[in-house]
Amino acid sequence: MDERIEELLDGVRRTGVSFLNLQFTDVSGAIKTVSLPAGRLRGALEDGVWFDGSAVEGAARVVESDLYLRPDPSTFVLLPWESQPTARLICDLCLPDGAPFPADPRNALRAVLAEAAELGFDYRVSSELEFFVFEDGDSATACPTLKPVDRSGYFEVPDDRAERLCFSTVLALSSVGFQVETTHHEVVAGQQEIDVAELGALEAADAIVTLKSGLKAFASRDHLLISFMPKPIEGVSGSGLHLQQRLVDPRDGSNLFQDPGNRYHLSDLGRWFVAGQLAHARGLCAVVAPLVNSYKRLLGGAEAPSRISWARVNRWSLIRIPELRLKTGTRVEFRASDPACNPYLALAVMLEAGLDGIQNKSSLPAPVEQLDGLEDREERVDPLPETLEEALEELDWDPVVRAALGQPIYERFLAVKAREWLAYRRHISSWELETYLRRA
Repeated sequence: MDERIEELLDGVRRTGVSFLNLQFTDVSGAIKTVSLPAGRLRGALEDGVWFDGSAVEGAARVVESDLYLRPDPSTFVLLPWESQPTARLICDLCLPDGAPFPADPRNALRAVLAEAAELGFDYRVSSELEFFVFEDGDSATACPTLKPVDRSGYFEVPDDRAERLCFSTVLALSSVGFQVETTHHEVVAGQQEIDVAELGALEAADAIVTLKSGLKAFASRDHLLISFMPKPIEGVSGSGLHLQQRLVDPRDGSNLFQDPGNRYHLSDLGRWFVAGQLAHARGLCAVVAPLVNSYKRLLGGAEAPSRISWARVNRWSLIRIPELRLKTGTRVEFRASDPACNPYLALAVMLEAGLDGIQNKSSLPAPVEQLDGLEDREERVDPLPETLEEALEELDWDPVVRAALGQPIYERFLAVKAREWLAYRRHISSWELETYLRRA
């Protein structure tokens, strides 16, 4: 560790960094930052940085308010969107005695990755982040009018500002070590997608967090509003976070999901993995689709899943096996997750569900392809939860998903989401007033 500290301190001196943003996520997935003068970095690396954990939503009860940020030296990057030399370090959360804080989302993912490593697997993920770009009108308004930045459609050329936003973010991401495969306009006006190339799962979650931070920073310069809300506009496609997964052999990097002799080139191990995620799909939903609004996207249609099925062609399936060139390798695409999720927790529970399928050699049901008679066939396929409340009940009933979170995270996550659901139930919407005010 001493050698890594000296290397990092030397890098800070060479780059002229003045401040470092110590970054972490709370249980809900909100990105939090504590800024540190560069001269204090050695102490932060050796002893951690104290902060009041009780001030963070979902992170700690008052009796556990004394927490420490422990920077991960491997996550040091210069932030291209800052006006003065500023770097970022992603942190792990620790207790005063140095022990890992049991409600740290990043550590939850690390624990499941260690479980996978013991079984001989390396979990690798690429991500497709969809989001909306709106004109940022009156920022003081609690509920602004949503005006998409452009009127372009699928794969069309976006508005100049949206294009500049995406290109700037892609270049920034590449400069800090995260490679982007493509970026393009999505189906709906104002909707964009940026696809991050495959990484180890922990680095993939770090990349998603960095991508979201960069998008918001660049958008603010052009007076644009970035929304990672799953369904901000009624009647059109919502935004997903599609996650392409592989298990590889860490000894030689071979793809353990690939078998050219099987249907869809999916190996037996891959079939067990998919079966595990399907079996725990309802329990996964609260974590991968964590908002009240998430379930307005998961009503089905517009290429969003509503049923627990898998396929190759059917883009309404929860899991899809894309048809790729053999040298690219078989991937398992999970489609229920959305940009509002905490990526560390989402990947932790998805991996745990897949490992459970492998360990039990779970039977994979037949695929449901979208050709004809789809509605009749979907009636025979179990649905995903229809509300956040239902998803939270399913999470409570699923010991495998809860184990991936750990009891401390589960309790805090449940408390935060139960408050959100109660607030939603109490809210009187404009639709209710318009529909019932004069009728009742």
